[in-house]
Amino acid sequence: MQFVATCLFGLEKLLGEEIDALGCRRIETIDGRVTFEGTHNDAARANINLRCAEHVFIKVGDFEAMSFTELFDGTYSLPWEDYIDFDDAFPVKGHSIRSALYSLPDCQSIIKKAVAKRLGENYGSEMLPETGVKHQIEFFLFKDKVTMMIDTSGVPLHKRGYRPASGAAPLRETLAAALVLTSRPREDVLYWDPFCGSGTIAIEAAMIMKGIAPGLHRSFDGEKISCLPYDSWQKAREEAKSKIKNDCGFEVWASDIDAEVLEYAKANAKRAGVADAIKIFKADARKIEKPDRRGTIICNPPYGERLMTVQQANELYRTMGKTFSHFNPWQIYVLTSCEEFERLYGRRADKKRKLYNGMIPCNLYQYFKPREEKFKNSIDKKYKR
Repeated sequence: MQFVATCLFGLEKLLGEEIDALGCRRIETIDGRVTFEGTHNDAARANINLRCAEHVFIKVGDFEAMSFTELFDGTYSLPWEDYIDFDDAFPVKGHSIRSALYSLPDCQSIIKKAVAKRLGENYGSEMLPETGVKHQIEFFLFKDKVTMMIDTSGVPLHKRGYRPASGAAPLRETLAAALVLTSRPREDVLYWDPFCGSGTIAIEAAMIMKGIAPGLHRSFDGEKISCLPYDSWQKAREEAKSKIKNDCGFEVWASDIDAEVLEYAKANAKRAGVADAIKIFKADARKIEKPDRRGTIICNPPYGERLMTVQQANELYRTMGKTFSHFNPWQIYVLTSCEEFERLYGRRADKKRKLYNGMIPCNLYQYFKPREEKFKNSIDKKYKR
């Protein structure tokens, strides 16, 4: 059986590695999605365990279509009766990128008619009630190739269930997990988010280190798809529970200048089952001091489009550069959309990674090499304001 896992742009590599870890075989990777092969049981395992995925779809099939006739015929040729029962509802939605067929309403209407005709002929009825379980059909048209899918996730996978309340500009859970995976946390290294907001990065870090699957405590649309084994969902949950590390010594600090948002962070950490691993406290990130131990700072500070004006954000980055310089040789990871971050911060990143926070293009600035004093003067001179 083939599946398609979608993700935010820039997370494809991490998502692919997660799919490999499940024992599934990757088939194709393009921007924002990874196609892979697995068993019927892997629909449940993927939904419950993938930290960077937004949705997991069953791939029904694909074909070329440059006309509405080809779209109808290609859709009609697929075995929809293998997935959709007689009384099931089957709404249609999708996307078209760089294709001759670009009108989404027209594509939706034609696909709907083709699926209805196929199902009607197979079930011997011209009328389909659509009063039963909803199976969301999603099409993806890219360069005139149509991929037809059925959603097994339902509510997007970044909605883990632990964050019903959050701050003014929350970071998506899947992106937070990707930041953590990129920084490679370790049990013997303190992890600190000094701009924690509602605690998403700290919570995702603790969940990863404690082995708590992100979808362990939520439901999925795939649980009602008859072609997927009903008991596979319970088996996948039991498998995930068996991997939880109750004796994990990993420690996370989560601090913020806003006392009100810290209350959200505490409640979220408790719901996620990681309150014991996170120390949450009020602190001004511009004035924090380095503890006498090994550690990593990872944060998503305000930037122009989030919470602050551009001028305020720029001044914050200058102060961060001075404050964080005292944390040498800690590793530091900063996600921001500011293209001038390195100049303002006063140090060139060892590595940059392009990511998207929703629709906002950002860079993850990674500092993992110790800042040697002999290079400090030349670096400061290069970025001198």
